[in-house]
Amino acid sequence: MTTMTPTRRLSLSDLPHLSTGKRTRLYRMMYKYGIGNGTLMVLPYDQGLEHGPRDFFPYPPSGDPDYICRLAIDLGFSAVAFQYGIAEKYLAKFAGRIPLILKLNGKTEIPSDAHALSPLNSRVEDAVRLGADAVGYTLYVGSPRQDEDFHQFMEVRAAAEAYGMPLIVWAYPRGEAVQAKGGRDSLWAVDYAARTAAELGADIVKVNFPKLAPPEERAKHPKPYNELEENDEQRIQRVVGSAVNTFVLLSGGEKGNDADVLNKVRLSMDAGAIGLIFGRNIWQRPYEEAARLVEQIQEIMRDYGRPEPAV
Repeated sequence: MTTMTPTRRLSLSDLPHLSTGKRTRLYRMMYKYGIGNGTLMVLPYDQGLEHGPRDFFPYPPSGDPDYICRLAIDLGFSAVAFQYGIAEKYLAKFAGRIPLILKLNGKTEIPSDAHALSPLNSRVEDAVRLGADAVGYTLYVGSPRQDEDFHQFMEVRAAAEAYGMPLIVWAYPRGEAVQAKGGRDSLWAVDYAARTAAELGADIVKVNFPKLAPPEERAKHPKPYNELEENDEQRIQRVVGSAVNTFVLLSGGEKGNDADVLNKVRLSMDAGAIGLIFGRNIWQRPYEEAARLVEQIQEIMRDYGRPEPAV
């Protein structure tokens, strides 16, 4: 096994290149909402577009965006991530009580992911009008359509710079070439996606937890990934380190048992992630169960805070 050096957790003080607008909006999410210790805990709710209503079946109240807004406020999240229609229709009465990350692109799961592209459905200007503190962009690394994706992303990045809007990239390996080389959740694929997002100018990169591929799939990875047999701790350290000078959020993915969820939290924060973006792991549970789990997650995250930037 490879010996990894944990990545030091970044703070706003470590990123002097960020504009005043970006710093202001990130500061609000990191220090004025949520735990308030320089970490982030985001509640994503874009699955209604990405997966359709099926994700709301385990706990039907979660299909109501009003419930999600109240859940995020009550449980002390740093922000919610919504598509345009949900933000437009539901956030006005909660204005100022929970920061918004506006997802600018999205797709349904109906077409195959073999040639995946997540088209734009709103703009950075919409995020400004809605009072958002960041925008989110899904980037499909490795898709045959990544040339279109990169160009689309370039336009979003330019607008985010112009408006001082932090840009969070959902960096997802996708496409037939990714599957042919060992799968989208493998260390190789997730590591490449994290570095790609940093290279293209993300302020924050959101990645899924990398998995150890079975031997027959690992043999398909490019060298030297095909020879790596790292544990969970080493894999997530590698991915966070690959997102150079970029904040990292770790995704919770599908709903798991409490022990697995809390283990992901510890490993992610130990590795230097700025925080977590847990959706289905929270809102697919009954309210009281979700509240207990969030309290446990926040208790862990309190040990990883950074002081407010010096003035």
